[in-house]
Amino acid sequence: MSRIFRVLVLSVVKHNYIARGVALHPRFELVVVADDADQPDWVHQRNEKFAHEHGIPYVRNVEQAISDHDVQVAVVSSEAERHCELSVRAADAGLHVIQDKPMSNRLAECDRAVESMARNRVKFLMWNRNLMPAIVQARDVLASGEVGEPYAFHVDFYFAKDAGPPKGSRPSGEPPLDWLEALKAAHATGADGGVGQEPMGELSNEGCYPLAYLAMLLGKSVRRVFARTTAHFHQLHADNGVEDLASVTLECDGGIVGSLALGRIGAASHPDLGEIKLHLLGTKGALVISEPRPEVGIYYRGQSPEEFRHQRLLALDNDYLLADDFAHAIDTDGPTLLDAETSRAITATVAAAIESGRTGRVVEVT
Repeated sequence: MSRIFRVLVLSVVKHNYIARGVALHPRFELVVVADDADQPDWVHQRNEKFAHEHGIPYVRNVEQAISDHDVQVAVVSSEAERHCELSVRAADAGLHVIQDKPMSNRLAECDRAVESMARNRVKFLMWNRNLMPAIVQARDVLASGEVGEPYAFHVDFYFAKDAGPPKGSRPSGEPPLDWLEALKAAHATGADGGVGQEPMGELSNEGCYPLAYLAMLLGKSVRRVFARTTAHFHQLHADNGVEDLASVTLECDGGIVGSLALGRIGAASHPDLGEIKLHLLGTKGALVISEPRPEVGIYYRGQSPEEFRHQRLLALDNDYLLADDFAHAIDTDGPTLLDAETSRAITATVAAAIESGRTGRVVEVT
């Protein structure tokens, strides 16, 4: 197929690497950035900057941008609480949707998006890391039957990023750190993954990635979870009542059990993006998968503290392959790698884990 898809960048205040990743593929062309006129100045400033960098217009009216620019695909990367609203509006206009994670911080919004994608017969992809080489190789090994039937797993997913001052480092009596203002300030370092009006802990911010691995590799639904959560590292999380560290035990269909440990552990804790590793146990053998591999270590005098010392060699390939998968799904009317229904299930698992961490009880995933 050779059709070129014209892309609306529908807010780009969070992760502009998604729109950049889509633009790497020759079948996608960024043609316009849009958002609602009533958004605050900082939102318009980020949108305008991205539009200027790519030589495309910025329109402060979503519906006008859709009608005036003959677009077929929307890339949504707004604040998390606006994800599904913008995705639904795009789908209702007949656009296919690529969306930033998490799907939403409200399950009711996820349900709206699932219904809209189905009713309008459009494709949905939540951006993910499932096509990193190590994950693809693990999928192929599992499909071959070499390790037998999987029955247990563990995932470490630690982001080595800071979030302002360490917990306990601020003088007593100071007012709590403002979530949105802190995340806006973190934008320059790329550490603003939870940007938005509502504070968002690391289960919401990171949990979709390892759960997406498991959805692809195992194909099983999570039925119940038990979690322990805390704000261990960062004052920002402690002040806003959200976790920066979590452990989760999961029970899945087919009797599969597993565990997940994740968190935002600070830039000084690791020379790379963080410790990201999967352990899968099968009836014939086991797999240990290090997601960042292959990688190369780069060290030199005067190196910026924000620069990752270990570079993943094929990270851009993941972006290209995700876009390629999405184009193929549109061409063939086939499934995407991480569709709306699976994304909703992942969000439900995260919501159950957050509730379990808050209450100390086992929680059913609904």
